Amino acid sequence: MPRREHARFCSASCRVAWNGENQSQPGRPDCALAWSITAMAEVTSRLPSIAGLDHPRAFALISEAVWWVTLVDANLVRYHPDVYDEVLASRPDADRMLIEDTLGGLRFVRNQMGNDDDRADFILPAEDSAGTGEAREWTWTPLPEPNGESLSPRSLEWELARYRAYRARLAGRAVPETFQCATTFLQAAADSVSWPAAVVANE
Repeated sequence: MPRREHARFCSASCRVAWNGENQSQPGRPDCALAWSITAMAEVTSRLPSIAGLDHPRAFALISEAVWWVTLVDANLVRYHPDVYDEVLASRPDADRMLIEDTLGGLRFVRNQMGNDDDRADFILPAEDSAGTGEAREWTWTPLPEPNGESLSPRSLEWELARYRAYRARLAGRAVPETFQCATTFLQAAADSVSWPAAVVANE
């Protein structure tokens, strides 16, 4: 059973054994990961401007950022788990917990945004300190626990863990702050990957 939801193997020895038996299989999709990292950096660089956007446009930009961040995270976990774990382990305990919970919370947002319901209520504008009613910043909304009626017991366990991370690290906090934490770690992990020469040449 994998330790993380996107991991393919339960341990490093399991992964090495599988790779030894499947060397003829296609290599890792490093090119796709490289341009996903570029897309993540581009869309999250626009997040500081959301304070001046209306609700639909702010939600659209945040949704796109959630998609790219969780995509990069999933690919690093699946194809570069040793690098991912090494960079994460190099952080102080408090920072490591913050990173893991932040990414878990963003996975919860991603999954809920994929539901049929309109999930624009994931964000709300914080009022300014003067009480004028003008939006100062977009923040994450404290949401009720999902019922998970359609999920298997294992899937429900994953989703409730993501929900708890969302409540602990995202709810009530400024949206750009959340992404800064996630992207700083993911970029550091990506910078530690040994990229094939073909990928480097195409950058």
